[in-house]
Amino acid sequence: MTALPAPSVALDDQLCFALYAASRAVTARYRPMLDVLGLTYPQYLVMMLLWESDHQTVGQLGSRLALDSGTLSPLLKRLTAAGLVTRHRRVDDERSVSIALTDQGRSLRDRAFAISAEMIGALGFHAGEFDDLKTKLRLLAERVSVPRP
Repeated sequence: MTALPAPSVALDDQLCFALYAASRAVTARYRPMLDVLGLTYPQYLVMMLLWESDHQTVGQLGSRLALDSGTLSPLLKRLTAAGLVTRHRRVDDERSVSIALTDQGRSLRDRAFAISAEMIGALGFHAGEFDDLKTKLRLLAERVSVPRP
């Protein structure tokens, strides 16, 4: 059986700090590339979901991104003002708002591939390492998530 890490209060021993520093470094690396597209990092995440599957509800986007509607709604308003998405109440459920890409929003997808390629190159991981890291990060998120009532 493998031993667990020893408890510590030293900053460099903390997983939370390593994750925080890595997250800040990654989003900082994205920033200049996203500036060219006119997107913030959270907007980019929404756009990626819509490029995967257009016409999603605010609830679907929020659930996938772990964002509440209070955070997501202003972000979607800015994407709408930029002409990248449209928002409209669903005919089958007027309480639900559907988000769809515009032609302009759809056209950004091809330019986003260059961002993905640059980030993959910057990391320098081979495919197996890349997949392993994503798997471990997803597992970490799953294990520390507090179930919602």
